[in-house]
Amino acid sequence: MLQLNRVLKGIHMTSIIKFLLISISVILASCGSEETSISEPSTSNSDALATSGSEQVSAVKPELGSFGIDLSSQDTNTKPGDDFFRFANGLWLDTFELPADRSNYGSFNKLGDKSDERVQTIIEDLSSLEPTRGSLEQKISDYYLSYMDTDTLNELGISPLRAGLAALAEIDSVEKLVAAFGRSQIDNTASPFSFSVSADRSDPDQHQLALFVGGLGLPDRDYYLLDTPRYIDVRQEYVAHIARILDFAEIENSSARAEAILALETKVAEHTWPRADRRNRDMTYNPISFDDFLVEYPGFDWTAYFAAAGIQNLDSLNVYFPSAMRPVIDLVEKLPVDDWTDYMTYRLIVDSASILSEELDQERFHFYSTVLNGVPEQRQRWERGVARVGSRSSLGEAIGQIYVERHFPESAKQQMDQLVENLRTALAQSIDELDWMGSATKTEAHLKLNSFRPKIAYPDEWRDLSAIGISRGDLFANAQSVREFNYEDTLSRLGQPTRREEWGMTPQTINAYYNSSFNEIVFPAGILQPPFFDPAADMAVNYGGIGAVIGHEMGHGFDDQGSKSDSRGVQRNWWSDEDRANFDELTTALAAQYDQFEPVPGYFIDGNFTLGENIGDVGGLSLAYRAYKMALNGEEAPIIEGLTGDQRFFLAWSQVWQRKYREEALIQRLTSDPHSPSEFRVNGVVRNFDEWYEAFDIQETDALYLSPEERVRIW
Repeated sequence: MLQLNRVLKGIHMTSIIKFLLISISVILASCGSEETSISEPSTSNSDALATSGSEQVSAVKPELGSFGIDLSSQDTNTKPGDDFFRFANGLWLDTFELPADRSNYGSFNKLGDKSDERVQTIIEDLSSLEPTRGSLEQKISDYYLSYMDTDTLNELGISPLRAGLAALAEIDSVEKLVAAFGRSQIDNTASPFSFSVSADRSDPDQHQLALFVGGLGLPDRDYYLLDTPRYIDVRQEYVAHIARILDFAEIENSSARAEAILALETKVAEHTWPRADRRNRDMTYNPISFDDFLVEYPGFDWTAYFAAAGIQNLDSLNVYFPSAMRPVIDLVEKLPVDDWTDYMTYRLIVDSASILSEELDQERFHFYSTVLNGVPEQRQRWERGVARVGSRSSLGEAIGQIYVERHFPESAKQQMDQLVENLRTALAQSIDELDWMGSATKTEAHLKLNSFRPKIAYPDEWRDLSAIGISRGDLFANAQSVREFNYEDTLSRLGQPTRREEWGMTPQTINAYYNSSFNEIVFPAGILQPPFFDPAADMAVNYGGIGAVIGHEMGHGFDDQGSKSDSRGVQRNWWSDEDRANFDELTTALAAQYDQFEPVPGYFIDGNFTLGENIGDVGGLSLAYRAYKMALNGEEAPIIEGLTGDQRFFLAWSQVWQRKYREEALIQRLTSDPHSPSEFRVNGVVRNFDEWYEAFDIQETDALYLSPEERVRIW
């Protein structure tokens, strides 16, 4: 790690100075559609997001427009009360053509492309140095170069899998099958049972093994069980695809085997929990001692399964989907062993295809991207190489160290710290003013809020990746080395304290998250850029962008599931019965609103499945608005280009979610993504805000209008 730092200093000082001088406006990157903090701003607040009046317009030009919003994207022929998403983004939606290699594209993707280009430059710079053997620089460079060497991959074809395929072919008994299931994660095959190791929800300072039922090849159980024309077509294409994959390994009777694999997965899907239940923390937390577990779930040799996985002396575990266990155990007992080994064989090949020959990789892409998501072309190979080498589960944190030195000014971290505290203060005031929550529950809520731990930009402690072995000439071995490193890391956590300094994302990631077990909100450097944050932009824009993102992640601590954990991250009920009932009444009403949205004819948003993210959006924007008003210190916001501060605030939120989808991808997202599509992250949110109605003069005749008693504001 010291060697890497020396290289960084040698390469990057000029880049850092240049960046600081000419790129002040590019500080924070796009926020996660995914997950969370604030303290009281003083009347003399001088941070870049809390100046007031004319002082809030910086001398440095914003990256977007004259004040931080690209007004050229608007469709002014659409009334804001009929479709606010289109009012803000309609011209862009009409004129932007989705790239042939994307299932969707929007603000996050733009920043993701920028991040990928920066990471590619980092990798190429490291490669030009001929780094020392065994150094992280060498591993980053050689992993990438081994991925780019398609000539070698095409020459090898499927040969790297021969040993794995032979091992699967030798399975001729349930006993051998159980052992193969246990090894499936390290062997890169498949199993109806899988496990992970994470914080124990009753004791977040300790790790716990969680056991799952799953192993489906299609995005959701609906693809197997519903007979809509779309799902029927996908199943037919799936069988044809499986047969072609098996043909690559010269496996006989591939079509019949493919039909049997679909039938097997369909039987598993019949016992797979509905997606809304799979995110219910009360239903999915079922801790049990290992001795009791063996009694509760007989008919499967769990001791042999875990021994094959490298786990012995297991004291306890959490069974995620208990009602699915017995039926799936029965399937293992009753279905032919050959059906299971064919299922595992298909998955070994298809899950390895991206590191094999181009024809194998293309077949995988054809089904999982073209058929399922409507994407006609693969992304360029360098982009896929950056994604592989730069991921959190690979060498992403090593690359992240260089990324933040080159592209993240420390001043941005200080500004984010201040903004988080502003949002914390806003949520504290909101809790105090709630009329549906009693004082005892409010005390607990304040305790949780005060305990929120924000993590900004990059980790204070970097992950030690030195044990990963990488060589330039063997991509398959490199991928296996990374897999083995992560697997051993997972097993090493059993019986050990949790690691609170770890991050679940790399610094270059365009996203954010809330971790309920640690009660932390995390904002990687990548998301701290326009349109989410620009220190040269108008204050209303920054609060409507990154401010609402921070509020969203904080809101996850108080959504329908995050609210089941307390200030220490312990899953327990800290609510009075009356307060919880009041909360549930509000969230049920919000879910019902989203149930009515139909992004694709015949396919609706699942309001319960997306409820946590919808609460985060509505609550996050509410907190950001409150914090924005606090930051004005009682002054009126200036009019800029004919727009009031409130109008700019709501337009900023809509700009953040500018996005266009392919229809096939949108259908898949409705079954597998707990976030509502972008259009409804705008329209479904603003229609619950009295302030939006006033800002844009929304009338009862407008399509988005909700009567005041129908509007839902929770936090």
